[in-house]
Amino acid sequence: MIENRDPERLYLTYRVFADDLEAVIDAARVEQTIEFPYDLAPEWIQQTVVGRVEDITDRDVTLSYDARILDGAGGITQFLNVIWGNLSMMDGLKVIAIEPPASFLDMLPGPRFGIEGMHELTASHGRPILTTALKPIGMSAQEMAAEAKVLAEAGIDVIKDDHGLSNQPWAPWSDRVKAVSEAVAEANAATGGSTIYMPSMNMPIDQLFDRAYEAKSFGAGGLCVLPGVTSFDSLRALAADDELNLPLMGHPAMIGSYALNPNQGIAAGMLYGMILRLAGADMCVYANYGGRFGPSKDDVISIRDNCWRDLGSIKRSLPTAGGGMSLDKMPEMIEMYGNDGAFLIGGALRRGDLRANAEAMRAAIS
Repeated sequence: MIENRDPERLYLTYRVFADDLEAVIDAARVEQTIEFPYDLAPEWIQQTVVGRVEDITDRDVTLSYDARILDGAGGITQFLNVIWGNLSMMDGLKVIAIEPPASFLDMLPGPRFGIEGMHELTASHGRPILTTALKPIGMSAQEMAAEAKVLAEAGIDVIKDDHGLSNQPWAPWSDRVKAVSEAVAEANAATGGSTIYMPSMNMPIDQLFDRAYEAKSFGAGGLCVLPGVTSFDSLRALAADDELNLPLMGHPAMIGSYALNPNQGIAAGMLYGMILRLAGADMCVYANYGGRFGPSKDDVISIRDNCWRDLGSIKRSLPTAGGGMSLDKMPEMIEMYGNDGAFLIGGALRRGDLRANAEAMRAAIS
């Protein structure tokens, strides 16, 4: 831990598994900034632009960077580039801690609604938020709408498209989103509920905003965004759109490989907690421990804590634990996350009667 951090510097801590620690450090602070022979750079660039070594503790190395190396236009692209750009091609390095500069945090919109806003939208104050996904791919739009209506009537707060749903012929995007939005609205009108439907934004980037506005016109209450597919900055741009004004779920499809290798990549807490949150996810989806993907409990605690930790004006995000969860996991999830988490149970709700299982899920948090 660096004491008396300069609020106008970006601090990154890497765990170095490569043999030559000093060579890796020298490469990192140059590669992530000037990507140019250090000795050929003017002295002011060496002293100001190139990363600075702040601390070395065993194999953990903290480097810092002048905040001006980041994108001054309010995007997240250069932030990601400095964290892991060229270093992604080097063996034996893992990002384990990130401390963004205050000026960078002030430029980002972050989550538009955050935890408090999601509780408000779903009328779920004083309890966790319940989430599920429409499954399986291959159902028609009307079949998905019927399923969504049952789930909304049973009291599920957020119903999302499975992330693999895009524009397949069995349930074309517009037909599906319109039908499901209408079914959820009917259920809410009948029960007095506040269920939100979030369609999957799994599509070419040039269609993203048109589809987002189309979803809103149909009555969708939010969007499920796949930043590993459409980019983290697409998530940021959707979050920043005042006219769109919809809550966003950040889904981990395709980014999991960054966190899986214990000796390489970006630590789970930084990736699923901090980075998804900074990009604008009101709900940060990840695989909980004890499911089918197998992250450690320590990783999951770190994700949770980075969704909740103080980041200046950036709202807190809902840690949204999924990845093979089932009803028998509910007590442990309640203990882990309390009222400021979201629980995502998908396929397991289809084992037996869907309505009865969804009602049991709701009863578990009553």
